[in-house]
Amino acid sequence: MSASKTALVLGATGATGRHLLRELLASNQWSKVGEYGRRVTPEADLPQNRGTLEQKAIDFENLDAAGLKDGRWDVVFVTLGTTRAKAGSAEMFEKIDREYVVNACKAAKTNDPTHEQRVVYLSSGTANPSSSFLFPRSKGLTELGLARLGYADTIIFRPGFLKGAQREETRLAETIYGYVTGVASHFTSSVEIQVPVLAKAIMKAGILGSSGLPSTVGASKAGQEGASFTLIGNKGAIILGEEK
Repeated sequence: MSASKTALVLGATGATGRHLLRELLASNQWSKVGEYGRRVTPEADLPQNRGTLEQKAIDFENLDAAGLKDGRWDVVFVTLGTTRAKAGSAEMFEKIDREYVVNACKAAKTNDPTHEQRVVYLSSGTANPSSSFLFPRSKGLTELGLARLGYADTIIFRPGFLKGAQREETRLAETIYGYVTGVASHFTSSVEIQVPVLAKAIMKAGILGSSGLPSTVGASKAGQEGASFTLIGNKGAIILGEEK
C-alpha cells in the first residue's frame, strides 16, 4: 500500500463518522478522501481544509450506478449503521445495518489483484453472530460478511458505550446506560470511549494496518475459517486513539 493513500468513508454523517471524516481531512496521509452515503455532510458543516474531499450521495439499492470501484480506494472505512426504531422493522434494520454495508464494501473492492485494500469497520462491543438478539447478531454477521470479501486486511472495532455521541434523536436507554458506564469507567477501560478518541483510533488503524498496530493495543485474530479479521476492543481503541 502506497505512502499516500486514498480513503473512502461510508456513513460519515453518523455520530462517529463525522469525527472520522474530520480526522481524515486534517491528516496529510491521504491523497483523496471520499464520502459516499445515502446523504453527505452539508458544506456548512465541513472544515475549511477539504481540498481532497469527494462527496457522492448514492443509492444502496443500486450500487452498480454508484461507481464505488472507480475510486480505487486503498482503505474503506465503515461507520454506517442504524437502529430498529429508525429502520422501522427488523427486516429493514438488517438490510441497512448488514446488507448495505457488505454490498457496498463488495462494490468498492477492485478487480486488480495487485491493489491491496483494507477495510475498517465500526461494529459493537456486543457483536455476536449466534446471538438470539437482533442488534448483536446483525453486527456479528456483518463482521463475518466483510471478512469473506477478500480484502487484504480486515480490521473490526468493537467499542463500548460511545461517550459524547451527538445524535439526531434522543435514545433514553442509551442515556441511562451512559450514566452507568460513566461510573464504571473509573474502574475499567473496557466499558466506554469518547467518540473523538474512537475516530482517531479508526483512522490510525486504517493507516497502520493489522501488521503495524502497536502491541499495546492488544489486537487479536477473530472470526471463522475463511472469514478471519483483526479485532480491536474498547481498551485497545482508547490506547490507539490516545497514542501520540
